Amino acid sequence: MSESSAEAVVEAAAAVASAAGAAAGWRRATGIAGAAIGVVAAGAAAGVAIERLTVGRGMRRKARLALDSTGPYGSLRGTPGKAYADDGTELYYEVDDVEPEGGPEPRRRRLFGGKAPAPVTVVFSHGYCLSQDSWHFQRAALRGVVRTVHWDQRSHGRSGRGVAQTQEGAPITIEQLGRDLKAVIDAAAPEGPIVLVGHSMGGMTVMALADAHPELIRDRVVAVGLVGSSSGRLGEVNFGLPVAGVNVVRRVLPGVLKALGQQAALVEKGRRATADLFAGIIKRYSFASRDVDPAIVRFAERMIEGTPIDVVAEYYPAFNDHDKTEALALFRDMPVLVLAGVQDLVTPSEHSEAIADLLPDAELVLVPDAGHLVILEHPEVVTDRLADLLTRAGAVPAGATVSTYGSTNGAAGPGKDRADRHLSRTDAGAGPEARETAARGRPRDAHRGARRRQDDADPGAG
Repeated sequence: MSESSAEAVVEAAAAVASAAGAAAGWRRATGIAGAAIGVVAAGAAAGVAIERLTVGRGMRRKARLALDSTGPYGSLRGTPGKAYADDGTELYYEVDDVEPEGGPEPRRRRLFGGKAPAPVTVVFSHGYCLSQDSWHFQRAALRGVVRTVHWDQRSHGRSGRGVAQTQEGAPITIEQLGRDLKAVIDAAAPEGPIVLVGHSMGGMTVMALADAHPELIRDRVVAVGLVGSSSGRLGEVNFGLPVAGVNVVRRVLPGVLKALGQQAALVEKGRRATADLFAGIIKRYSFASRDVDPAIVRFAERMIEGTPIDVVAEYYPAFNDHDKTEALALFRDMPVLVLAGVQDLVTPSEHSEAIADLLPDAELVLVPDAGHLVILEHPEVVTDRLADLLTRAGAVPAGATVSTYGSTNGAAGPGKDRADRHLSRTDAGAGPEARETAARGRPRDAHRGARRRQDDADPGAG
């Protein structure tokens, strides 16, 4: 072993020891809380130690700064707007309108004494500890093709902190998020047909909206996309941990997060001091591919790091209480896409399969080499299936072209693997067999309907 390698091993060991020391400090502050942090961090710390064998601390710091300054991800902006939740929380959204050829859209013509129908609007809801920017690839691909709304959940991104949480100490609930989504729709898309697309917690938000406002679903929603989401039983998720570790986490993690949330300033300093450790945890629970573009990984880190620890703590208990299985019935009579990464450790793909079992005509797509952030890890697959969903729902005209906007694997790099998908009427065929053919002949699995396990050999895969 070379001297530099030996030094790296020593440094890596020191990093693990430092993490253990930090956990011990938290343990003194919060009783047995540190044990849960240690269980979750153990595998990530080992990965960080291995990575340090080849990458020095200074180089890692410079790499993070370089990626932050040059990465294009999250840079897309639309027309800003604000909606207000029932408790007064300010909810930030952006609209990407479709500008027809020849200039700005003229006033809608009156047909037989009435207005021409409003355009279809696709409303994207993001997941826990993320922001509207997490839809970067899908947003870029759909620009100019369909009207879209992207919004930040309360206490995330550019939205305000939850008023009920900060002023009244009220707990966050998925039901509240459903009401927030209704407020955004009322402000940003008050009329016309809607397509609802949600990732992870965003999908749960869509379900909560349906549960509270079934009339909106029946009257205006024409399609639904649920990516890496769940309709309930999240308390049974093992996060890829052994049984003993899962039991410890389930027992103490709520108390850990509550205690850490009460010491937010101190914890934020700790997050900065142990950036490598947290980066390892984020990568493990976000991605499954080995060759994900480092800029994408850093982009995910920035979004998660930007979520204050007290917000992380506020939201966590809501997931155990989430159960919107019955609300899924409202989606039975419309096109539905259910997509998940097979190696998702946060909302395992079995949860997506359970949703699809209750929606037998839904398209179920399982992406083998993908984790929880499949929308960033394999954006071309997600965009391809969303394009098909929008075509089936009549949200985009047949013949429109949707760009898959690149690949996120390290070899291709951002923007180097552009491929346009031409939406023909074959894509909008009457039955699953026609759509299967239009989807480049991907093999179907044993499920009913247009359900498939994404083939690694698919030219659209990342």
